[in-house]
Amino acid sequence: MVMVGGMKRVSFAEFGGPDVLRLVDAEEPHAGPGQVRIAVRAAGVNPVDWRIREGQILKAHPIELPSGVGLDASGVVDEVGHGVEGVEVGDHVFGEGSNTYAEFAVLSAWARMPEGLTFEEAAGYPSVVETALRIIREVGVEAGQTLLVSGASGGVGSAVLQIARDRGIRVIGTAGAANQDYLRGLGALATTYGEGWVGRVQRLGHVDAALDLAGSGVIRELVELTGDPQKVISIADLAAPKFGVRFSGVAGSVPEALAEAVGLISRGKLRIPVEKSYTLAEAAVAHIDSQTGHTRGRRVLVV
Repeated sequence: MVMVGGMKRVSFAEFGGPDVLRLVDAEEPHAGPGQVRIAVRAAGVNPVDWRIREGQILKAHPIELPSGVGLDASGVVDEVGHGVEGVEVGDHVFGEGSNTYAEFAVLSAWARMPEGLTFEEAAGYPSVVETALRIIREVGVEAGQTLLVSGASGGVGSAVLQIARDRGIRVIGTAGAANQDYLRGLGALATTYGEGWVGRVQRLGHVDAALDLAGSGVIRELVELTGDPQKVISIADLAAPKFGVRFSGVAGSVPEALAEAVGLISRGKLRIPVEKSYTLAEAAVAHIDSQTGHTRGRRVLVV
């Protein structure tokens, strides 16, 4: 039951573990200039969400407490801000904004949902695709070369593998034993992590560039495999710069990434499955599951 002029949203009043998350009554946000507001149907659960909740990456995401949670969402436009063109009330969109674990959220970047995509699926794409496109560009891998993706079965990994394959890049992915067939289904040469993994990768061929998506302490080995710290990018290991490796944490153009995502999805070149859905009241459980890793595709909250 939504109170008049208000809504439910997930919030936290202090940095900490998943138990700091609360489902609270809050004032509805409204679309400012260049923004749209949506009635949220689903919100993407991203590692950046719990990193912010823990207070890890405040330089990239400065916040005031108490704070809402969430960057990605899909839903139905119900307010259009001043100066916004090309979108109307009632349109089904997905995109990036702030405090998206809520019944209403304001988006600063969005695109119309491609045909055949559910709200749950659409909510899993925005940050994931922006990140995937950015780190493929930053690591400088090109058609005909081989890209190693460490921790490849999650949302960003799923997107990286498919986008790279579409660009003619050979991909090797590491993941748990249960996700080997999943990686192969996305066009990757797959192997498990754990003892002896470097040798298993070497047997699959020369590695030109590598991405660390899981933060599992493998930066030294990725540098060894590529022979150059400039050919390794991490989005998950804050210690990466100690090895001369770039940590990529600041988003590029989300509207451009969404436009590219729509094209890839529409051409049948990108599909990221939803592994599990949760309610807003289960946000803490979603964060616990996300932090555990071993994800296949995406986790989303359904509103």
